[in-house]
Amino acid sequence: MNRYHSVLLFLFLLVRASLNAQTSASLSNASSENSIFLRSQKGFNGKFEWKIRKAGDVKGGGAVLSKADYRSNDWYPAIVPGTVLNTLVSNKVYPEPYYGDNNRKERNLIPDISQAGRDFYNYWFRTEFSVPAAFAGKRIWLKFHGINYRSEIWLNGKKLGNMAGMFNSQSFDITAIASLKSKNVLAVNVLPVDVPGTSNRANNNRQGAVGENKNGGDGEIGKNVTMLMSVGWDFTSPDGIRDRNTGIWKDVEVYATGDVLLENAFVQSKLPLPDTTSSREIVSVEVVNATSKAQKGTVSGLISENGVSFQQAVHLAPHERKTVIFRPEQYKQLVIKNPKLWWPVNKGKPNLYTLNLKFVNAANQVSHTAKTRFGIREISSDQNTPDKSRRFYVNGHPVFIRGTNWVPEAMLRNTEKRTYTELRYTRQAGINLIRLWGGGIAESDYFYQLCDELGLMVWSEFWITGDTRFPVDTALYFKNLENTIKRIRSHASSAYYVSANESTELKGAGELIHRLDSTIGYQVQSECCGIHDGSPYKYENPMQYFENTASPRGSRVDGFNPEYGAPCLPTLESLQEMMPAKDLWPANDTVWNYLDGGGFHQITTKYRQAVEEFGKSSSIAEYARKAQLVGALNFRAIWEVWNYNKFNYGDRFASGFLFWYHNSPLPQTGSRLYDWSLEPTAALYYSQNGLAPLHPQFDYLKNTVSVYNDYRLAFSKYSVEATVYDLNSKAVFNQSKVIDIPSDGVVNDALKIDFPDNISQVHFIKLQLKDAAGKVVSDAFYWRSKDQYKGAWTITGPAVSGFSDINKLPATELKIKAGARKAAGKSLIDVTISNSGNALAFFTRLKLKDAKGAIVKPAFYSDNFFSLLPGESKTVTIEIPADSFASKQVDVVTEGFNTTGMTIRVTLN
Repeated sequence: MNRYHSVLLFLFLLVRASLNAQTSASLSNASSENSIFLRSQKGFNGKFEWKIRKAGDVKGGGAVLSKADYRSNDWYPAIVPGTVLNTLVSNKVYPEPYYGDNNRKERNLIPDISQAGRDFYNYWFRTEFSVPAAFAGKRIWLKFHGINYRSEIWLNGKKLGNMAGMFNSQSFDITAIASLKSKNVLAVNVLPVDVPGTSNRANNNRQGAVGENKNGGDGEIGKNVTMLMSVGWDFTSPDGIRDRNTGIWKDVEVYATGDVLLENAFVQSKLPLPDTTSSREIVSVEVVNATSKAQKGTVSGLISENGVSFQQAVHLAPHERKTVIFRPEQYKQLVIKNPKLWWPVNKGKPNLYTLNLKFVNAANQVSHTAKTRFGIREISSDQNTPDKSRRFYVNGHPVFIRGTNWVPEAMLRNTEKRTYTELRYTRQAGINLIRLWGGGIAESDYFYQLCDELGLMVWSEFWITGDTRFPVDTALYFKNLENTIKRIRSHASSAYYVSANESTELKGAGELIHRLDSTIGYQVQSECCGIHDGSPYKYENPMQYFENTASPRGSRVDGFNPEYGAPCLPTLESLQEMMPAKDLWPANDTVWNYLDGGGFHQITTKYRQAVEEFGKSSSIAEYARKAQLVGALNFRAIWEVWNYNKFNYGDRFASGFLFWYHNSPLPQTGSRLYDWSLEPTAALYYSQNGLAPLHPQFDYLKNTVSVYNDYRLAFSKYSVEATVYDLNSKAVFNQSKVIDIPSDGVVNDALKIDFPDNISQVHFIKLQLKDAAGKVVSDAFYWRSKDQYKGAWTITGPAVSGFSDINKLPATELKIKAGARKAAGKSLIDVTISNSGNALAFFTRLKLKDAKGAIVKPAFYSDNFFSLLPGESKTVTIEIPADSFASKQVDVVTEGFNTTGMTIRVTLN
């Protein structure tokens, strides 16, 4: 085994270990000895009974409602964290907004705040809790991690204060109010956003950029510091979320400390690039005196992984907040020798360190401890490129960005399980950067924690868009911004700050961000400073990706594109869950379009035309299966076109792009890598193939084969092979070539495929990349037609039209075996599928079903929707989270185009 092969094998194992380690992440907000989280029984299986009642329907204010003798028998059981509308829907006051077109305004099923008024969704939230005995003698705090939008907070008949802004958190000292002997009663009056605005469709005459709608309704929602997409957008519900997500949307925490607290710990790393054999760390933490007396003591720190420790004496005036800083000039141990660097996807391991801090008072008692994880890395960017586009660097190494846009769950039905599953799929796909789009939310600590562990860089935006107005309360905006920056800045994954989506900053935002964190870059909005405007967004002919004509705005496969994407229809089972059968088939276009942002992504027009190129369908099952082929090819083609143009290797310079968008905020016919129910589409697995760190790829326009390398290593004497098969699985073309693959580079047009004139109308291409020893290290499989491409804005060409003969594939036989095992506490099923026939087994899908016949989800398949040539076999590993199923037996089911479906029952260990 040569050196390059040894290193490659190590990197493959590194990637696999990274994926397998994902379940090691603990839940972010588990209660501990000094902290409890007041999660509701309803919705979260928590220990606390939360209730809500409309403010106008209750007598008395917070002083009455927060007393133990108040009777709340006629209040609704509530979901906390959650919103008013989520609770009302769960109590069947209103129908499920996500089902069919229940949310359509004309149906008048759910009142909209713009018509019903703010008071309609103004609700009191109420719960009771006991203070743990362990809190006795300590200072007790009540923390709200997030309320949307304004709130008035009462405890045991006393008003604690007010909060405002969706992305603010606040702690209240309740030591003098909380009881250790009896129940404590908490009542919170939550008011909706100040200016709800009207929904998108009510203002659809507003014109956006070429190829876009004008979103955000009448734009008034932007006057608040909130989740702007809640008023409606073309990728979510066109009529918006009725209550604008009013509620206690993040955790409520009760915790105990001594009289001095530690807050907002921050570690800044500096590398003497290009040298990475040492780093200089600056550690800071805010020390807070919660009393009216002077305090003194010692702040000490310990980095667990290398044993580096340091301490500093601190004197605090009454109620003083002081930032204590440890610099390497004074603390030589903070010059770390041979640090284990944090790297993003495919560049190395995302190594993390743990910093433990504590404050010990003059009586030698530990008053408070704090822990934070950090990565030693430097992330930067510049415009020193041929076209002045922005290029990103990690630890001095240029990184080609193959990223995505992230939009939050539309009704904030967020759980840690959902966050974990979505990021697990994101990492599996091979994505290296996530943009938190500016009309969404400030994501959770758990989100950033997982991104740290998975090597996913995060571009964070801050609640301003070009479609909406500016916040009117600038002080409130800056308060929310400061709170958010302090919360996320120590995360190794935090890579870039941007004030706005397609707009500009509030004056002073850049200065504030730089003062709080100057370790990563900043720009005022998403389309400036070397990043051009986006598009396309809808389904387009994939031939146009290769031709660079898919956007009505002109060339968009160049420089840095922040938004470039396409949809994928969900799987059959997910479609059946999202609408009534009468609307599913024959397709009721009114409902299908409503579930596609008002028809924005062309699911019932161009996408349907592409599906019908595989032949007319007689059922929704047949149609949904063919639709996966369209999404699979489309997604992979987009990734591969950008692969081809990486840096200086392609037809034009490109430094990266962000797919628009990759997760589904609600059930939608224009889905993405996975749908809202967390069931992957074929787009996930074909993105995984297109984003493989070493990847041979086919160009449908040039008929050439290229090889992409995302590793920081060169590979010599590798060979790339292309074989073409006709409809009967007969090889009609084969060619290979030995190549040297540059480090982090591309070998473009290594092979040219000459398709025989008499080849079948539909045929197939198998690409293989082999190392110097002849071992296959990567492969790819394509279907192609003989149709001629007739130009942009047509549904023609070898990637999209003329595929009806796929239905004439000769039948073949699969053999399947499956076994369950446990590894690292996880339930795994290994499924081996073999093609024992004489014809291609095309586009085989594996499904895991529970005892009731329902799809088990989430479940993590190492691959799916794959094709096997005669004699080929594949082993797919399926990981099942413990809470995804109720029984010990599951069925592994196969389905394909030219194979008989099979079922094998597996008993889990």
